[in-house]
Amino acid sequence: MIHLQKLIKKALSLNNWFVFYSAIALVVGSSAITRLIEPETFPTFFEALWWVMTTVTTVGYGDYSPVTTGGRVFAIILYMIGIGYISLVIGKIIEGFSAVKKRREEGRMEYKGKNHIIIIGWSKKASFAVKEIMETENNREIVIIDKLEKAPLLTEDIHYIKGDAAEEKTLLKANIKEAEAVLIFSDDSIHDALLADGKSLLICTTIESMVPEIHTTVEVMKEEHIKNFKHVKVDEFVLTHETISRLAVRSIFSKGITNVFSQLMSRGHGEDLYEVVAKPHWKTYRQAFDELLQEGATLISDGNNLEINRNLDENISPNARLFVICDRETYLKIKT
Repeated sequence: MIHLQKLIKKALSLNNWFVFYSAIALVVGSSAITRLIEPETFPTFFEALWWVMTTVTTVGYGDYSPVTTGGRVFAIILYMIGIGYISLVIGKIIEGFSAVKKRREEGRMEYKGKNHIIIIGWSKKASFAVKEIMETENNREIVIIDKLEKAPLLTEDIHYIKGDAAEEKTLLKANIKEAEAVLIFSDDSIHDALLADGKSLLICTTIESMVPEIHTTVEVMKEEHIKNFKHVKVDEFVLTHETISRLAVRSIFSKGITNVFSQLMSRGHGEDLYEVVAKPHWKTYRQAFDELLQEGATLISDGNNLEINRNLDENISPNARLFVICDRETYLKIKT
């Protein structure tokens, strides 16, 4: 029994490619020997191959079988060696799938996709962000970067990379050079706003040095730190504490306004905020405003310029980014 256990351990430790190639050699060689021993029973190589495959996989259809003593002796040898070896191959395949699954769960596999969104820093806020992304585009690929031992969330479209996001090797594993955008959440485990923003700034600096053109959005704890993020050319900022506090105050003076903000910030319900491409025949904001209004959408801004409704007769700039409020059906109709 001890010798058998050692033999099994040694077989399992064999190199996978050696096992696969030797299994192929075993099947092909056995087929050639079978046909050589009984050419009348197996007139073609394919028929011999068919019998060998059904034998070593224990299927045994019975449509072919050796009739001579030599053929039957070889069949006995094939039973004893072939079935065990093919079982080893199947075990190696299953082991390989398990290893890939484990590497993926532990964040040790490189991501090879393109046009994905990278989320740095796992937290409750990050989980809400993932949900919002999936509701907006349910086939969008997402890569989460954090130092957790196992993936906090893992699906066909959600991937995990374990590592320090301030290090280039971690960002390269997430294929940041072919990502569409990066969303950086502040580290909730750091209670000092200065240190939390300092960590986020270091991550942003690394990202911008690697991929200057990528769109980066970062959560900033203190408003006075924004100038430092602007210095490294971060695209957008989210002031968590200030935003919540200001929204709470606005709700006192303008009751019900939180419902308006909730609708605009979430794809889950109500009207949403969408960006539309300016059509060639729109020369002024008024033309765009009137046509969009007839479709059921309200033009509210060009980029961060919210004053266009007071300047409707101005010409639309070639690089305009027009934002409208409407439902998804209207947006899809406008888009087409």
